[in-house]
Parts: sequence; structure tokens; C-alpha cells
Amino acid sequence: MHNGSFSMQPRSPKILEDIRDAATFVRAVTATETLATYGTNRLLRQAVERNFEIIGEAMRRLDHHDPETARRVPNYARVIAFRNILIHGYDLIDHVLVWDTIHQHLPALQSAIEMLLAEAE
Repeated sequence: MHNGSFSMQPRSPKILEDIRDAATFVRAVTATETLATYGTNRLLRQAVERNFEIIGEAMRRLDHHDPETARRVPNYARVIAFRNILIHGYDLIDHVLVWDTIHQHLPALQSAIEMLLAEAE
């Protein structure tokens, strides 16, 4: 994926670290949970949702300041859209969708972020 001509903007590694930290937190706090326990634990759900908001906002900022780097993150636009749903459609949040996102999409996002951070070093 690295083509030699790629150059990350100076603020991008910090933004990528914010995404990585929030994703790591979400995976850590849900690692021993089930969908059933997640659904009944409001504090956990709100912590997870808040960190998904951070991920999406950081991705939005990355897209604004460094679109070339943002485009190298698979489904970056969906990450931003998910943030918007969480913030603006809080009354429509589907716990199953959030749970599936944690397990189906977050690992790939985290891998992509780790790869970009390794390139930035």
C-alpha cells in the first residue's frame, strides 16, 4: 500500500493515535462482555458510544487536514457517518449494530491505523 510518495501531514500521527487509543479502549472494555450484558449496562454502552464518537470525530478531522491519509483508512467515510448517527441520532442507536461494529469492523480499523502509525515513525 505504501508507494514511496506518501507524506503524512504533521498533525496526522496525533489524530491517528487518538483513534487507536479510543479503539483500544472499546475493545478492552468489551472483551469479557456479551451482547446481553452490553445491552443492560448503560455505563458501558455510553463509554463505548463516546469512544466511537471520538474515533469518528478524529477521522473527520483527519479527512479535513490530511485527506490523502484519511483515504488510506478503509471505510473512513462510514466511520465518520457512524459518529454522526451516534451524536445526532442518539435515540435511534441500535445496540446490536454497535456490538457488531465492535467485533466486525473495529479490528480492521485498528489494523489500518497501526499500519499508518508505523509508516509515520
